[in-house]
Amino acid sequence: MVSRIVAADVGSALGRLEAAEFEVQLVSHARSILEGEFPGALNELAEVLLGIRLPITEIIGSGGGETKFTQRLRRALAELGWRKHNFVIEKIVDGVPRESTSHEVDHVRRVENVGVIACEIEWNNKDPFFDRDLENFKRLHAEGAISVGVLITRGRSLQDYLHQAVTRFTEERRIESYDDLERNGVVPTPKQRANVMKRVERAKDPIPFAQAWTENFVSNKYGQATTHWAKLSHRIDRGVGNPCPLLLIGLPASIVHFDDARVEELREEDLQGEI
Repeated sequence: MVSRIVAADVGSALGRLEAAEFEVQLVSHARSILEGEFPGALNELAEVLLGIRLPITEIIGSGGGETKFTQRLRRALAELGWRKHNFVIEKIVDGVPRESTSHEVDHVRRVENVGVIACEIEWNNKDPFFDRDLENFKRLHAEGAISVGVLITRGRSLQDYLHQAVTRFTEERRIESYDDLERNGVVPTPKQRANVMKRVERAKDPIPFAQAWTENFVSNKYGQATTHWAKLSHRIDRGVGNPCPLLLIGLPASIVHFDDARVEELREEDLQGEI
C-alpha cells in the first residue's frame, strides 16, 4: 500500500515537509505507524530536514567520501539520538549459535516501549545501494528489529534542477575556460578536460565551454545511474523492500543556495558519487 500526504495535512510533520516541497511517499501503513507511535521522532526528522541548506559550491566541489552537506545532516540527526547501529541476528539451536548475520544502519532511532526507526541517507551514490538499503530494511522488519525504514535521497525537483544550478554557477563566476574554473577552486581531471574540449574544439557544431563543462560535469557526477527519486520509485513500484513500512523523502531544489565561497578541489574519484 502506497500513500501520499494531502494538502490538508500541512500541520503535521510530514505535511510540513511536503509544504516545503519535499517529496514524501509512504508504503505499507508507514504513516499510521509513524504518526501514531513515533510522533516525537517524526518531528525530529522533519525539523532537521526543514533546516538544511545546500550551497552550490558543495554541489560543484563535493566528493572523495561523504559531502559536507551529508555530514551536517548526519550530525544533526545523531545529536537527536539517530545514531549508527549494527544489528546482529543470531540463530541458536539447543543453546549453540548456528548462524549470525549483521546489518549496519547509519541512523537508528529507538523509542522506549514503542519500537525502532531505521534511516539511510543516499545523497549521491550508485543506485544499486537502494536495493541494499531496502532489502536490509525488509530483513530487519521481518525479524522484528525495526518498525519502519526511512530513505532520504535527491527528489525529482532537485535532480532536474542540477543542470540549471551548475549553469548559474558558471554564469555568476564567468566561467569560460579551465583557467576560470581553477581560479574558483575546480581542478579538472585529464579525462574531463579531454571530453569537454572535444566538444568545444570540434569543427562541426562546437559549443561554448561553459555549456560543455556543465553537461559533462552533471552527467558524470549526478547522472541517471546515481541515487535519486526516480531510481528509488522504480524499486518501490517493483516491490523491493515489501512488506516493510517505508517513509521515502526526496530533497527539493529549494534547499540549494548560491554562495561566494571557493570550491573545494575535485579529484578523479569525486566524479563517481559519494557516500
